[in-house]
Amino acid sequence: MGIWKTIKAAFAPGTSTPPDARRLSAVDELALSASLRALPVGERGWITLSEARALTLSEARALFSPMDDQYAFGEMDEIGRANLAAFAAQSEHLCDFDLMPVEGRVYFTRKAI
Repeated sequence: MGIWKTIKAAFAPGTSTPPDARRLSAVDELALSASLRALPVGERGWITLSEARALTLSEARALFSPMDDQYAFGEMDEIGRANLAAFAAQSEHLCDFDLMPVEGRVYFTRKAI
């Protein structure tokens, strides 16, 4: 691969997973919780924004965000962001989170106790 193609590929959105980030299971809240607990301290993992939104819609109630799918975790969704932050920070998870809308991902980083 030529140098120009290599540079373009490095900056193309959503084309590759950074080597330090692992894909987390988010089929439901329990699976995400287990994935977060399994992250080693300092390691980063991610789920897609659509998975975070699907968690919101599961069991016909809002787990994290009360907003419609299109707006969940957007700039105006202070409740959704606060709920996701509280979930990530729970004592069994001990994670920070970063919403990356351009990548379509939510990253979680495990903190030390």
